[in-house]
Amino acid sequence: MQRSQEPTPSTDRAGTASSQDGRRLDLHVPLESGLAIGSIVTVTDDAGVQVGQVHDLSLSSDGSSRGSGSLLGALADDGSLTPGATRAFGSAVLAPAAPDVSTRLFGGSGELLELGTLRVGHPVPVGVLAARLNRHTFWCGQSGSGKTYALGVLLEQVLLHTRLPMVILDPNSDFVALGERAGTASTAAGRAAQDELQHRSVRVLRPRPGDHEALRVRFTALSMEGKAAVLRLDPVADRDEYNELVHLELEVGSQDTTQIVPQLRTRDSAAARALSARVENLGLLGWDLWAREHRAAAEVLDERPDATVLDLAGFSNPDEYLVVAMSVLDDLWAKRERRRPLLVVIDEAHNLCPSDDGSPLQNAVRDRIVQIAAEGRKYGLWLLLSTQRPAKVQRNVISQCDNLALMRMSSPSDIAELATLFGFVPVPMLEESPFFRQGEALLAGGFVPAPTAITMGERLTRQGGGDVRVPLRS
Repeated sequence: MQRSQEPTPSTDRAGTASSQDGRRLDLHVPLESGLAIGSIVTVTDDAGVQVGQVHDLSLSSDGSSRGSGSLLGALADDGSLTPGATRAFGSAVLAPAAPDVSTRLFGGSGELLELGTLRVGHPVPVGVLAARLNRHTFWCGQSGSGKTYALGVLLEQVLLHTRLPMVILDPNSDFVALGERAGTASTAAGRAAQDELQHRSVRVLRPRPGDHEALRVRFTALSMEGKAAVLRLDPVADRDEYNELVHLELEVGSQDTTQIVPQLRTRDSAAARALSARVENLGLLGWDLWAREHRAAAEVLDERPDATVLDLAGFSNPDEYLVVAMSVLDDLWAKRERRRPLLVVIDEAHNLCPSDDGSPLQNAVRDRIVQIAAEGRKYGLWLLLSTQRPAKVQRNVISQCDNLALMRMSSPSDIAELATLFGFVPVPMLEESPFFRQGEALLAGGFVPAPTAITMGERLTRQGGGDVRVPLRS
């Protein structure tokens, strides 16, 4: 049978490769080879064809390029690719992989959520494996990199091709239009996908609802830690008031928030009077977020719409959006034993999961996210954290992420931190990030077969946020 492989490369484009262990790849190629960091290559010897990837290239003294990479799999006689079936060899002809080889590599073995095309080499479709979203994902890129647009592309694909429900904590109203068509897609397939998205259930909860549902929570549904954090109570330093709160929870139960102060006033104790004064001084009863006669966000989320967007922008008090996050995360954690899969998307994660200590409420929210990152995966609670500054996100949370999406990032310290936390990504590939154009990203981890730089595809739904343009004179 004739071996199915790309045509033998011309000698002026061919390089050589060797591998001592069947895993790592040593490369020697002419400058005109067309290879770059991240390129997919084939290595051919008498025993067959293997597929690899370039991780690093540098100019040598003889005017050629030398570098390193990894072997990814072997091509069979029928052209199929067997990942991991690699072997050591002394010397082989190295060449850029043909488009069909890259397509087989990135086609994956499961349902592919197509995000864009290869940035380097042939523009073949690339995406992530839906099944591997059952690991936590870290999504980052500096302002102007196209991070929010790209994240929207992924969320659209999740809506189109999976039954995995999502809750999106959206501090900048960027995803409130996730259910709305973004003009007319440029291809027939895109237009069909836009039509399909109209059949998905996308619920948008907002502080000032208007035509949308109200974003509300119930104080009495918060955990004791959550209630104490809202009231800025320390169980030791404020032990009398904290103890009063414990007894209040038993008596008030699920009553309306407005009953808290009257209930405290019926108790003839200094601690009750102090706790009542604390509630009034903090102005908690005047907050817009208490559910009262409305449905709470956790109750909407319990119905598991395809996507639930919590618009955290627009609250009059900066602590209110933290209470929303606390309430939703508390509820998810309390019901974790139900093992109902959910993708928890936290945009601008440095606000809810900061690296430094903040107020008691900020710390309580962060600690709950840390707990979900450490233990939530086995219960079907999977995080997708998005941020502009990795260094500002709690390190223990990032270290639990098995998937990485990196867009343009110019900060050397952030790139160094990512290299430490995501050791499975070749450092030279991370160092390409400052040179990415808007909409380009590096995908790495379990949801792709190899670290992959891509150009993001077209957005199908409207982005809620966006940069404000400088007004020009006509």
